[in-house]
Amino acid sequence: MKRLHIPILTAVALVVSLIESMIPLPIVMPGAKLGLSNIVILTCLIVFGFRDSLVIGILKSFLLMLITGAVISFFYSLAGAVSSLVVMYLVNKYLRKYFSLIGVSLFGAFIHNLSQVLVCAVMLNNLRILVYLPVLVFLSIFTGVFVGLTSNYLTNALSKQKNYLFNNRR
Repeated sequence: MKRLHIPILTAVALVVSLIESMIPLPIVMPGAKLGLSNIVILTCLIVFGFRDSLVIGILKSFLLMLITGAVISFFYSLAGAVSSLVVMYLVNKYLRKYFSLIGVSLFGAFIHNLSQVLVCAVMLNNLRILVYLPVLVFLSIFTGVFVGLTSNYLTNALSKQKNYLFNNRR
């Protein structure tokens, strides 16, 4: 089966990340972002599975580094993308009856921030950077809910489209 959706969804996630980087935030905090490209990753996880989502997350992080030239940001982006995807996959697979996509997204947002702050602490050799974590986690509640709601809407719409396409084949 050809995986034509991977380059398309990678491009969408990349464009969303680039647009997101141009949106001014009301709070000045290093590393604070809306995480809108996670909509693509979470939706892809539900619709296409873990492997495709992982490929898209890694490609997005790598291509973003090439476009922006921010090599250090690549490590933060990659750590956040991989760790949050693994946790979202596990929560969705084993705890689906307890958590909706909003809950899955919230877990992913928390782990994304935690891993990025830990990578920063290691790279700077400074554990005091961990003071940012509570603020980032608080902010990620709002973005995690938004990402979860949007992904829920998209996965429902895509599953209806998928059912329509497969049931109306000739």
